[in-house]
Amino acid sequence: MTAPDRSAPIHDLAIAGAGAAGLALAVALTAELGPGVRAVVFDPALARDRPRDDGRASMIAADGRRLLERADAWPATAHPVAGLRITDSRLEDALRPTFLELGQDQPADEPFAHMVSDADLRAALSARAEALGVRLDPRAIRSHAASAGGVTLGLDDGGEVRARLLVAADGARSGVRAREKIAVSAFPYDQTALVATLAHEAPHGDVAVQHFLPGGPFAMLPLAGNRSSLVWSERRARAAEMVALDDDAFVAEVAKRAGPDFGALTLAGPRSAFPLRFLIARSFVGRRVALIGDAAHVVHPLAGQGLNLGLRDVSALTRVLGEAARAGEDLGAPATLSAYESARRFEVAGFATAMDGLYRLFTSPLARPLRDVGMGLVDRAPGLKRRIVAAASGL
Repeated sequence: MTAPDRSAPIHDLAIAGAGAAGLALAVALTAELGPGVRAVVFDPALARDRPRDDGRASMIAADGRRLLERADAWPATAHPVAGLRITDSRLEDALRPTFLELGQDQPADEPFAHMVSDADLRAALSARAEALGVRLDPRAIRSHAASAGGVTLGLDDGGEVRARLLVAADGARSGVRAREKIAVSAFPYDQTALVATLAHEAPHGDVAVQHFLPGGPFAMLPLAGNRSSLVWSERRARAAEMVALDDDAFVAEVAKRAGPDFGALTLAGPRSAFPLRFLIARSFVGRRVALIGDAAHVVHPLAGQGLNLGLRDVSALTRVLGEAARAGEDLGAPATLSAYESARRFEVAGFATAMDGLYRLFTSPLARPLRDVGMGLVDRAPGLKRRIVAAASGL
């Protein structure tokens, strides 16, 4: 690497990764501190005119919605979710009794959650970032080296950029995290998530439905119109068979699991498959480096909390960096990063462990009677249900 140009302006914040978490951080911090903040986001995906649509959508909890609304980056296509209905059954069961319902008593102005396609969310965040003056750079970060005054980034075209702080939002296989030599606790699940957008004859009533089937959780999550986002977790070998099917045969398999409530189903967008894994970084910070989103943690999607955890990282880091900036402190200082680590890592570790426990509980046929009794008891305890909804919504 050539010697950095010390005369060049130093950015306050450099972000690796233009996914939802990285863009949300750039937008939230710039919106809070004003145009004086110099922020840059690096990702080769920014060379595309519009984010690629792979069929994924996310259920965004109320605290995530408030974060994006404050930054004026809430997507117009977001669709409210009035509640969640949970069943536990076998594929061949003629009836799927509801064991637990959550969120149906939420006030109309504060729904349980909202569904947003990942492509629409990234498009809204990109547009807001540009409006706020965030620099969106389609180059990739190939190296970084921290010093007392900042961190120097080596880019894939040979260029260099300096920043006070580098944030890794570059996914589960984070290059920043690897170069920083931050260890992870990680293991694969014997499951793959199949995702798609489906149109259906019958209305969904804005209610999300999740069936716990022997192969894994199968969720139909409401979108605008008579459409739903499918998130179907299946054992890897069986999922590979589903991926190999043509569209009509795939939809027929979906219909077997969705049951009759939706009527006839048709594909309304691309379908994709993603191997599932557990991952948590053993530290969320390094020297002038902070980790957010999937670079810091990956959890099973059975509770739909992956993006919400990332947005809570964004909220915590925005608060910590905002306080440091207003106090005239260095954004990349050890004390600043320690405050972020304290705010997030232990909470995330506890949540990730709980999600792994739920995965094992709901994939064990021996535990079915116990979990059905447990869900039934929760469904009959209004106070406990309200606390669960409050925790899931981040409120």
